[in-house]
Amino acid sequence: MPKKKIKIQLLLCALLLILGMQKFTLTPQTVYHVYLEGKSIGLIKSKKALEKYIDREQENLKEKYNISKVYAPDELDIKKEITYSNDISTTEEIYSKIKDISSFSIDGYEISIKKEINSKEEDKKETKVIKIYVLDKKVFTTSINRTVKSFVLAEDYNTYKSNKKQTIKDTGKIIEKIYIENDITIKKGKIPTDKKIYLDADELSKYLLFGKSSTEETYTIQDGDTISGIAYNNKMSNEEFLIINPQFNTENALLYAGQVVNIGILNPQVNIVEEDEVVAYEDKKYQTEVRYDNSKMVGYEETTQQGINGKNKVTQKIRKINGETTNIVTTNTEEITPVTNEIVVKGGKESYYTGGSPVATSGSWGWPASCNSISSPFGYRWGALHDGTDIAGCGYGSPIYAAQAGTVVKVSYKYDNGKYIIINHNNGYYSLYAHLADFSVKEGQTVGRGQVIGSMGKTGFATGVHVHFAIWIGYPYYGGRVLNAMSMY
Repeated sequence: MPKKKIKIQLLLCALLLILGMQKFTLTPQTVYHVYLEGKSIGLIKSKKALEKYIDREQENLKEKYNISKVYAPDELDIKKEITYSNDISTTEEIYSKIKDISSFSIDGYEISIKKEINSKEEDKKETKVIKIYVLDKKVFTTSINRTVKSFVLAEDYNTYKSNKKQTIKDTGKIIEKIYIENDITIKKGKIPTDKKIYLDADELSKYLLFGKSSTEETYTIQDGDTISGIAYNNKMSNEEFLIINPQFNTENALLYAGQVVNIGILNPQVNIVEEDEVVAYEDKKYQTEVRYDNSKMVGYEETTQQGINGKNKVTQKIRKINGETTNIVTTNTEEITPVTNEIVVKGGKESYYTGGSPVATSGSWGWPASCNSISSPFGYRWGALHDGTDIAGCGYGSPIYAAQAGTVVKVSYKYDNGKYIIINHNNGYYSLYAHLADFSVKEGQTVGRGQVIGSMGKTGFATGVHVHFAIWIGYPYYGGRVLNAMSMY
């Protein structure tokens, strides 16, 4: 091949090489490769220059939070590299890309609160993590203390914090424990400025109580208003009303027209647990014993012994979460005055055996349990209607009784009710018994008032051993209308 032709080919190759490598230099240089959220956004000559530029350009954040330093986003990763490339971005170009994609960070505290919520799976919980950001840790600790005091009476809280030894002379209450049930971690470091950062303890206290930072609504009292009525009409419990209106001591407090009160649905972000030992006198109601005299005509009736209620001294362990009683365990019962049962003699045949010993009541409705402590009444709580009465303190596995004669129409399990029974009383009324440990009846079975139908448990959405008892007109939940069961007694 002629030398001239070879030279031309070498020149062409050199030219192509120069054109193909025009973005590269012949000597390596040290640069910084910038990644944001794992993706490359360019090369820069100085990491420090970018950091200084970010700090200088964010004067608005410094003024807003009264701070002296602003940092790059946590998602920003800057790695030192050796390269031949001349494609280097300016500090301003990289900054512009960052601020369009992510937020900058500042020094502060990230608080993580683990909160368990009910799952639709059988007897299971799900964990939700709530994150709160503050510049000063005292803002959070002050807010937590205020939240605790919202659910625990000031006198009780002060007594507990004093560490004075408490005793019960006759009756009364001892607070054994007050604590936050949630797992809370506080981490100091850089926090993102695109998240809500709490600067004020009052604002954070509202969030911890209501699940939002905005101020609760207000209501102006009208003539004839009562605390119970206002609470119910606004889907609140009496206890919730008193929590956000601490100027009132009891639900029977007097109101006057024109008075302004707070209303709002509580959604606590932490669980404040109070564990008490309570000793109290409890009436033990007499039962009526019906005896039949077949020598007497049907329709004959005579009370041969008047009934007299007895009295017991009862010791109970009571657990509350955010002011709501979630579990009652009776640890001791001392009889003070014995019961004298009423004896009624009737003419005719012997009556149906009820098969149990429920608490005696007057009228056609019998009590569904062997104890009468109510852990949660009918009414609104946390913005939802609690459509039954929770009866507790009888103990796990204690008998549950049919409140009235009827036909068992449902024996089943549901994620919220747990094991439950529905009885059709064939008079328009239905009764429901939920959170049972076990069943003693089957669907289609006819039962009498006081007959054992199951046992007390804590299946479904239940924080303690109890029975959820409800009375409906019409079939429960499907076209029926729920009543306050206590109005039947």
